Amino acid sequence: MAKIKYKIDKKAELFLETYLNNASPTGYEVSGQKLWLDYIQPYIDTYKVDNYGTATAIINPDAEYKVVIEAHADEISWYVNYISDKGFIYVIRNGGSDHLIAPAKRVNLHGDKGIIDGVFGWPAIHLRKEKEEKPSVKNITVDVGASNKEEVEEMGIHVGTVITYKDEFFILNDKYYGGRALDNRMGGFMIAEVAKLLHSNKKKLPFGLYIVNAVQEEVGLRGAEMAVEWIQPDMAIVTDVCHDTSTPMIEAKIHGDTKCGDGPVISYAPAVQNNVRELIIQSAQANEIPFQRAASSRVTGTDTDAFAYGNGGVPSALISLPLRYMHTTVEMVAKEDVENTIKLIYAGLLSTNPKKSLKYID
Repeated sequence: MAKIKYKIDKKAELFLETYLNNASPTGYEVSGQKLWLDYIQPYIDTYKVDNYGTATAIINPDAEYKVVIEAHADEISWYVNYISDKGFIYVIRNGGSDHLIAPAKRVNLHGDKGIIDGVFGWPAIHLRKEKEEKPSVKNITVDVGASNKEEVEEMGIHVGTVITYKDEFFILNDKYYGGRALDNRMGGFMIAEVAKLLHSNKKKLPFGLYIVNAVQEEVGLRGAEMAVEWIQPDMAIVTDVCHDTSTPMIEAKIHGDTKCGDGPVISYAPAVQNNVRELIIQSAQANEIPFQRAASSRVTGTDTDAFAYGNGGVPSALISLPLRYMHTTVEMVAKEDVENTIKLIYAGLLSTNPKKSLKYID
């Protein structure tokens, strides 16, 4: 079989940069979803956006057999939780935001009157006592340059205002894409590129393809839970990120041996249906796409779990993209892995046969 030809072109890379730089915190993904739909629309037949913002692009909407490819669109962020009389803002998490990286970070507060600049302040090293060395949610605060609570509120900031980091897209050593929210808007980019690849190669699928860019994964797989109910798919291929365990301070014996540059990661887990996983592995081997393997104890922690255990049980597989420095503002993935993940999802779709049962026992 001939190798699949695909390279990220300049137009796609420009979209990726715009998409990653746009803020789409959990519960507020709408602007990112609009960007994504604008990009993918030339390659699909129709789309649907549900009540909470999950965007689903559809090819062959009238087909009886339904296959999902899925990523999640939301990024971790902070909520304003308390404003002190002196105008300092205390926060709580919206998703798995890391308090250790917050000090000295610049942020955007998405207030009622527009975006307000702020910083996570932190005392100088000369002034800190030993017990105050470590940041925590209890002691990190955002400074917007206000003198008191009233001045903060006049800016349009209140309890519940969402805060995101300012950090933006970068390319490192011409090999790595980097920035915040690669977890998992890189997945949204990849499934959109799969649609483009199907369109450019004029592939006609014998099933309906539902390309799901789900909301609220970072707070419990909520968008995927809603999507599986209305789509009622027959099969799902989910893509998310996993850890590059070759970086310092991570023990591969505990967290698995996966690294950037060695290809997409195919998961073994109770939620991963064996027949779908083998279809993906065989697709990789047949098309000479490098891949790695990983095992998850009990749950995958991704939208795979929502699809696998929804709608009476949907045969599902997980393809992960190795990523460095997860839930920071300098997340990194290898461009080569992104391209190979796109090719692997594409190959898996072309190998999917609605007439071949995925059941354990027929």
